Amino acid sequence: MALSKMDIPRRAQHFLECGIEECESNCEFYCNPCHQRLCKQCRDEHLKNQENKKHEVVLYQLRKRQLPVGKCKIHPTKDVDMLCEECQVSVCSKCVTQREHRGHVFTDLETIYADKYADLQEEISKIHEYFLPTSQDLQKEMKKDSSEIKHIMDNIKTSMKTEGESLKNLVDTVVSENMKQLDQIEQSMLEDLKMQDKTMDDYITYLNNLVKELHRCLSSTEPEKLMSEKKPKIRSIPETTKPVIPGFTAGQYSKTDVTKLLGKIRVPNTIAEKREIKSIESVYNTAIKPTHKQMKEDRKKSDKKQTMSLSPSVTKVREFNVPGVDNIFHVSLDQSDRLWISDLYGNLVQTDLQGNVIQKIETGGGHGYHTVTQDGDLIFTDRDKKVINRITQDDNITEFIKTGDWRPLSIHSSHINGDLLMGMAGKVTRYNKTGKELQNIQRDNKGQELYRLPHYITENINGDICTSDNVKDAVVVVNKSGQHRFSYTGQELRFYPYGICTDVLGHILVCDHYGDTVHLLDQDGQFLSLLLTQQHGVEGPSSVCVDDEKNLHVGQRDNNTLTVFKYLQ
Repeated sequence: MALSKMDIPRRAQHFLECGIEECESNCEFYCNPCHQRLCKQCRDEHLKNQENKKHEVVLYQLRKRQLPVGKCKIHPTKDVDMLCEECQVSVCSKCVTQREHRGHVFTDLETIYADKYADLQEEISKIHEYFLPTSQDLQKEMKKDSSEIKHIMDNIKTSMKTEGESLKNLVDTVVSENMKQLDQIEQSMLEDLKMQDKTMDDYITYLNNLVKELHRCLSSTEPEKLMSEKKPKIRSIPETTKPVIPGFTAGQYSKTDVTKLLGKIRVPNTIAEKREIKSIESVYNTAIKPTHKQMKEDRKKSDKKQTMSLSPSVTKVREFNVPGVDNIFHVSLDQSDRLWISDLYGNLVQTDLQGNVIQKIETGGGHGYHTVTQDGDLIFTDRDKKVINRITQDDNITEFIKTGDWRPLSIHSSHINGDLLMGMAGKVTRYNKTGKELQNIQRDNKGQELYRLPHYITENINGDICTSDNVKDAVVVVNKSGQHRFSYTGQELRFYPYGICTDVLGHILVCDHYGDTVHLLDQDGQFLSLLLTQQHGVEGPSSVCVDDEKNLHVGQRDNNTLTVFKYLQ
């Protein structure tokens, strides 16, 4: 249900206001000595006053933290606001006059408190930005080494078994061939002996027959016949040969010989190399958060460096219809001053900044399912096939990443380091440019789930990962290490977040789809204003995108009109 003008709280119509009474302008600056919020005009007026001329006025984001009120133990009516450097005790203005502190040097306790506060914040930042991620990276590396060791050892064992089986097969082959050769020799020798045996049988038969014939002659009764019988010539005994028995020479081998054949385990004679720990300087040279020292310098130069701020009012720059889509549920900024625009039905078109269509492709559809990389490639998810596709500038389409059992919903290419941030059903995953999985974020430090259906995802200038989850009815923000920072649940009873983006000042802009508004938050989740409402012609905002000219593009659910607003100056 859309909010009427009367439904919107009066305070919600404004940004963080100037603290000067009766001034309702936007707060941009902060006077540290006075602890006073100031707009640009009130700042100028404040510094014109001779009493305030030397006051330190900085950007609101760089303000000093106010010293908590503490009463002096000796003088209960006085606030503790100084530090005795010699005694190292906190004192009030009345203590300064006491004899025990006479001649001592005193320092503004608020300055010390602000510096200590910033120092501790810096240490917390170092832990989150360097020590924790570096330790977790080393731990991941160790787990990877464990997995790699198991894989390598399994391969070596398989190789050893293969070598053993190979040698065993060779042994079996040689033994089999030797046995076969021996069988052939044995068969040949037996056949030869068999032939000699038959020859001998024939000869013995011949002799027996000859003896019978001679006996018949001897038994004759006719002497003349015996006298005329010729003496028989007995055939010679056939020659036979003795078999030559083959011998066998046993192989001469040892365990060493077998080891040479099979190979052996080689243990490297080297000292284990220490894991490389990236230096904290390498992280903080490219760190997003400024150091305490940088913050101090920024305070001094804030007036000169401030080139952009929130405008007092939002103005429409232009609007145009996008042919080829029925509605506008997501907008991705291309590097070449072009836009990729999609509807809920899978139509994805590329246009220039005036809405002229350059090309159109059909996809599986979704909400915040496409993004453009630093190299100008289009990346888009296919939630049904559970893959991430890449279209290069030469129109080559490839399946870039497979997400396994996880259904990809939203994707964003980091402008800081080129990583891909992917919202899935139940988690957020970070990949590097080559598609290697780097990080999974699912739960907060209490073990509670962070995400249900993060349909839109983006990254802030400080590295925070911002998602809009319309099942949890919340904008969920974690830092780049995955630590939960805050969740924003809107200003009304019902908040239905859709498209989300950030700008150069670290603001978070998110569509309230059914509230017909676009909410503006600071990077710490503090609500600043309803940036756009029905009064700006916004109904059912679904997508937001800030272009290189710092203009805000807004797409809606019921038409294919893209409206461009200016809200920064």
